[in-house]
Amino acid sequence: MTTRFEELDWKPTPIGDISLRRRRDPSSGDDVYEVKLGDEFLMSSLFTEGEIALARLGLAPLAHHPGLDVAVGGLGLGYTAHAALQEPGVRSLIVVDTLGEVIDWHRRGLVPLGTALGSDDRCRLVRGDFFAMVREGRGLDPQAEGRLFHAILLDVDHSPRHVLHPSHAALYRPEGLSALSRLLHPGGVFALWSNDPPDDDFVSLLANAFQNTAAHVVEFPNPLRGGTSTNTVYVAVKGSAGR
Repeated sequence: MTTRFEELDWKPTPIGDISLRRRRDPSSGDDVYEVKLGDEFLMSSLFTEGEIALARLGLAPLAHHPGLDVAVGGLGLGYTAHAALQEPGVRSLIVVDTLGEVIDWHRRGLVPLGTALGSDDRCRLVRGDFFAMVREGRGLDPQAEGRLFHAILLDVDHSPRHVLHPSHAALYRPEGLSALSRLLHPGGVFALWSNDPPDDDFVSLLANAFQNTAAHVVEFPNPLRGGTSTNTVYVAVKGSAGR
């Protein structure tokens, strides 16, 4: 059992001060891990349904495809990456995060899933700017420029309209989505987590860059506010002819 509240790490970064803290939930007695950027909460281990659904919904169109190579943008507390590794057929997983501090939390075992990710030979954690890597066309694997993936799962920004840094916004426009699609095999999947309700305008942009698109609403209990909350997971499948 931990103390009621403990700051496990704090570091200044180019996008603001980031901190990892652990507290004990008074109602359940469980440890809750929280990440803050400045004064803003980025994520909590109380709410993982959306992150897990991102992996499951994103890989569902590839359910019968053996030997999947998957990339995840945004490591966070590791729930999307861990869920992806549980899916059948996943051969390799690259997780790209711009903050070395977050990767270090996992390597030091400061977060619950760090050991599981670090001990899985299929998983590699990469420090890099996901958005710049897509924009500049060099790809998401520093060891293999231009490498294609069967699925790219992204969970960094709050939504396509509410980004953590202005440089991210270009990815959610036609040119950015086209650049991302070029990193996918034909029939590959791009899936995106969002904290906002489905955005019809963004679905239209996805439909112009990919062959099949859908917006899934993920509902989950909210013990802090009571009742339920929702996330959105967008899933877009690239056509065999490239779109």
